[in-house]
Amino acid sequence: MTLFYLVRHGETDWNRQHRVQGSSDIPLNETGKRQAKHTALLLARRSFDAIYTSPLSRASETASIIAEDLGLGHPIDHDAFVERNYGDAEGLTRRAIDARWGATGTVPGQETRRSVQNRVIAALHRLADGSQGKHFIVVTHGGVIRSMLYAIEATPHRSAPITNGSIHSFELVDGTLALITFNDPIEHASALPGDDDITDQNPVEAADDTPAPKEKNR
Repeated sequence: MTLFYLVRHGETDWNRQHRVQGSSDIPLNETGKRQAKHTALLLARRSFDAIYTSPLSRASETASIIAEDLGLGHPIDHDAFVERNYGDAEGLTRRAIDARWGATGTVPGQETRRSVQNRVIAALHRLADGSQGKHFIVVTHGGVIRSMLYAIEATPHRSAPITNGSIHSFELVDGTLALITFNDPIEHASALPGDDDITDQNPVEAADDTPAPKEKNR
C-alpha cells in the first residue's frame, strides 16, 4: 500500500477574484502563504517520505512552505500534477464566460477531465512502483483533485468543497487507487470556514460535472 496526500495550493489573487487559472502561472498571495503554513501544521501530525508538486508557482511555493516546515527537503516537480488547462476561459470571470459561451457551453481548447485523470493516475502508479508502505505529499490543484474524485469515487464526495490548502488522502493497494474517508481528522480540519471551493473560484470547473467513465486504474 502507498498513501498519497493530495494538497490543493494556497490562495492566489485570481482565486480571490474568481478568475479561471488553469495553466496560467499565478503566485500565492499572503493569504495563500498562511494557508500553506496551516496545511503544514496539519500534515506534521504524520510522517512522509517525499513531497511532489505541480511546477506552477502557486503549487510549488505551497510545497516549499510545507517541505521546509516538515523537514522534507526540496519538493520534486512533476509535470503530471499541473492544473487542468481551461483553454480560452483562462483569466476570465463567470460573467465573461457566460457571455461568451453560456453557462453550459463548451470552452475552446479546454483539456478534458478524462485527460487529467489519465495523466495523474499514471503518475501515481509510477511513484508507487517500488514504494510499498511509503507516504507521499502531492501539492496540486482543485481541478486535478476533482478529476481524481470523478475517476474513482461514486459518492457525494465528488462535489464536496475543495478549498485552498485542503488535504485529500488516497491509497494505492494492489494496483487500485481509492479515496481514504473524508472523516480523516487531517482532511476534516484542513477546510477552513469561509474558504471558497474550487467551483466558486472557477465557473468552468463548476459547469463541467459530467462523470467520465469509471477508471480501471490500470
